[in-house]
Amino acid sequence: MNRHRDIARLAQLAQMVLDHRLLHLRRSAAQLDQSRAQLSAVNQAPHAVDLEPILSSKVGLDYERWADVRRSELNLVIARQTADWLDARDAARTAFGRVQALQALSSRKR
Repeated sequence: MNRHRDIARLAQLAQMVLDHRLLHLRRSAAQLDQSRAQLSAVNQAPHAVDLEPILSSKVGLDYERWADVRRSELNLVIARQTADWLDARDAARTAFGRVQALQALSSRKR
């Protein structure tokens, strides 16, 4: 009986760890999505309208120069966030496996 309670308590703790890991995974995914949306917005440059052709070209070149720097920054952020998301996914998978194993062990002991 004592062993059964210990396994049940371990299963509860494993579920708490899984919930925490899933929360971290969701947050990581949300941050990654936000950065990808920012990159997409930078890539969809508005065109200068109602400007003289020379001024329009200058504005376009200035934007592209700024956008290249911003894309570089965002790509680094996205790379870090992707690595964080992959780590969070792997941790959640491990936690899920532990919960499943403990639940199977708990149901066998009944």
